[in-house]
Amino acid sequence: MSPRVLLVDDEANIRRMVGALLQAEGFETAEAANGSAALAALESVAPDAVLLDLMMPGGLDGLATLEQLKQRAPDVPVVMMSGKANLADAVRATKLGAFQFLEKPLTPEGVLVALRGALELSRARAENRRLHEALGHSDPLIGVSRAIEDVRQLIARIAPTGARVLITGESGTGKELVASAIHRQSTRAARPFVCVNSAAIPKDLVESEMFGHERGAFTGATERRLGRFELADGGTLFLDEVGDLSPEAQAKLLRVLETGVIERLGGEKPVTVDVRVIAATNKDLAKATQASLFREDLLFRLNVLPVHITPLRQRPEDVAPLVVHFAARQEARLGRALRFDAGALQLLAAYAWPGNVRELRTSSSASRSSPRVRRSAPTTSPASCPRTVWHRAERHSRGRGAGTRERGPTSPCPRRSTSTSARSSRARFRRRGATSRTRRGGSRPTAPTFTGGCGGSASSRPAT
Repeated sequence: MSPRVLLVDDEANIRRMVGALLQAEGFETAEAANGSAALAALESVAPDAVLLDLMMPGGLDGLATLEQLKQRAPDVPVVMMSGKANLADAVRATKLGAFQFLEKPLTPEGVLVALRGALELSRARAENRRLHEALGHSDPLIGVSRAIEDVRQLIARIAPTGARVLITGESGTGKELVASAIHRQSTRAARPFVCVNSAAIPKDLVESEMFGHERGAFTGATERRLGRFELADGGTLFLDEVGDLSPEAQAKLLRVLETGVIERLGGEKPVTVDVRVIAATNKDLAKATQASLFREDLLFRLNVLPVHITPLRQRPEDVAPLVVHFAARQEARLGRALRFDAGALQLLAAYAWPGNVRELRTSSSASRSSPRVRRSAPTTSPASCPRTVWHRAERHSRGRGAGTRERGPTSPCPRRSTSTSARSSRARFRRRGATSRTRRGGSRPTAPTFTGGCGGSASSRPAT
């Protein structure tokens, strides 16, 4: 499909000539004589790029039109053009989001290069969003609990501010998802969202990863490389596990947050960056500062707007919506609808989930990929889910007084039938072992407890 360009200029002759040039190069074109017409055509034409004149008499001028276009369609690149512009106009247009500024009289090469560059940038941003969606960065915050609703409201309030955010919570609670939601609801949504796992960066490579390096800066630096701050310029940088940064890295990060200026490793020219920093940690940074493991001044600069995510065990009402959400994401892959029955959801809600939402997602995916699920009906019951998770869930339920030690007729994980001879052999073996331990001076074992998992045989062993 040919890219579509909207031409906005009050001179019909320029619209006609530029339109002929673009059509000869394989573009589709649409025209608008002023800013109001351009905004009206935005919905009907759905352009891939806009070529916009700066000076248009009557109504909206080019800069006002640009501002409105970016509010309504932030992903559509806009190339400005003018024959009477000054430096101040060019700077303001760039700040408003213009991709490039062309001077009249226009040249065919200049127009084509600018538009192709703008379209390439637009395609790269669309691919970036697609990849984020594949990684789950664009997932909504799933849950019906009051804790999750409070987080949603807090995100809506702090996202437009542009201030730094510190997200705290246990591992697996969804800190990166919250950071992505803040970015998507901010004024930087059309700009990059760059994630950095601070704990995964080797100590010797922190400066290179964060700030980049020049060619020849160190052994193996065969070419210039941009750091994460430069890659996130104009957008958001998410620093995950920030509590694991070394003292040296903390000092360098503090300086960048104070000045907004970085210096590539081996470089001599400082680079100014405009980055919103969102940090996350599963550690108690207040205690870390008291133990001299984390800089207090860095904590003050990161913790401008705090967001805390409650662990899943404290909001069991969110388990069922999360399971349904994960099932829906996998439906297209498996080619059929999958449902979890009430028994499975009840056991899952009773489990403490030490790994939080990440563990729930992994367990629900494993239950749908097991052979038992493929051979059975689409409904997923407790007996068709991973042995370990369901056994832990049932054991947790029994510990809360949900039932007796013996499995009732409605037990989701029935014991495998065992022959009489096999049971007799096991009983003789246990008696023989108990007698030998008594003769050696050991104590008799206590009554055996059932520890069998879903789909597995029962086993008996002394209680500890």
